[in-house]
Amino acid sequence: MHVTDDGGLRSIFDAETVAVVGCSTTPGKAAHDIPAYLKRHGYRIVPINPFADEVLDEQAYDSIAEVPESIEIDVVDVFRPSEEAGDIVDAAIERHESVGDVDAVWLQLNITDAEAGQRATDAGLDFVQDKCMKVEHARLVD
Repeated sequence: MHVTDDGGLRSIFDAETVAVVGCSTTPGKAAHDIPAYLKRHGYRIVPINPFADEVLDEQAYDSIAEVPESIEIDVVDVFRPSEEAGDIVDAAIERHESVGDVDAVWLQLNITDAEAGQRATDAGLDFVQDKCMKVEHARLVD
């Protein structure tokens, strides 16, 4: 379902584990500070960054597919350009279908892909685009 209402957003925040695609090692960047905020608020962060071994004191993985099945992913949070979002959404759908986890895909502020969103919702995933997880969490939960 394409989630735009506060109730739907709140339900996504019931998640425990957030895989962050494009998670940055650089403090001060949104792709570092927002996952750090989520971690401080109790979420397990699974960094997806092929150029890092570790981010936020968590082992980093090269891709969603590289995350072991023993780590259950609830939400895939995307910090990559819109033109890369489709492939990431497809990887999340593939993980959802093969492993049975991944309930939602969240494209951060200024990241959109309506076609990928339709594929995600058709696969039974919640889909959010062009919204900041930190801003929405602070507004709705914190």
